[in-house]
Amino acid sequence: MKQIQKIAFVINSGKEGANELVMDLAKVAQSMGVETTKISDFPLKKGFLVGCDACCVIGGDGTLLGVVPEAAREQVPVIGINRGRLGFLTTFSGEEVRGDFSEILEGRFQISHRSLLEGKIETGETILGLNDILVKATEHARIVHLEVHADDELVTDYICDGLIISTPTGSTAYNLSAGGPLLQPNADVIAMTPICPHTMSNRSMIFQDDITLRIRNCNEDVSLWIAADGQRNLVLGKEPVTIQISEKRFPLAQKVGYSHFEILRTKLKWSGGYAERS
Repeated sequence: MKQIQKIAFVINSGKEGANELVMDLAKVAQSMGVETTKISDFPLKKGFLVGCDACCVIGGDGTLLGVVPEAAREQVPVIGINRGRLGFLTTFSGEEVRGDFSEILEGRFQISHRSLLEGKIETGETILGLNDILVKATEHARIVHLEVHADDELVTDYICDGLIISTPTGSTAYNLSAGGPLLQPNADVIAMTPICPHTMSNRSMIFQDDITLRIRNCNEDVSLWIAADGQRNLVLGKEPVTIQISEKRFPLAQKVGYSHFEILRTKLKWSGGYAERS
């Protein structure tokens, strides 16, 4: 990667130590002649990352998700520094970044181009999701009846609390909590997981990532909304929603030598390395 000339800091000021950390990192950047800009409001407004070479997010995964559409639009790599809990996307720790930030600014990191989901309704409105797109009732605790097509072929219909359409990146998010599968981030697939289905045989399904899913509301008495990454919502009428992989990709910065399975073992507290311990 080329050396960074301008970097944007997105700070979740509610996270412990976030404000102190950004002050330290900004000093390092300024000492190297790197132009900086800061904001504590997210989701980001369109245009904020124009002209930036990188975006440094200090917070949790939810903070990072708030920069996804703008970073994907401008193709600005996002460096996620975890000040939250699990942190599957914000994989840098504060200690790592304090020690290595000058090297990061010199471009010593790798980029993982993550797939995004695009949800579209007949009005032409669209939303982008890095983790998932959720389809459920607008009224709390209402059951939905949904019919799903993959391209032009009927898959099945679901009576459930909702459907989670997930990218491989999002397999560790709501999809995992609902009993869905874990997927490697670079897998060319889409996962669909029903939430509390009323038929025990309704389980997660895996599709090739070149298909288009069309989801139709079969219950005229229930209104639906779709949410991307739990942050951006569209309310549906009776029209179906289509969900497919977007042409855009999200550039996620990772340290050199990043290991997805090491992150899983650490974050999910799996055991490992028996041979080394014996």
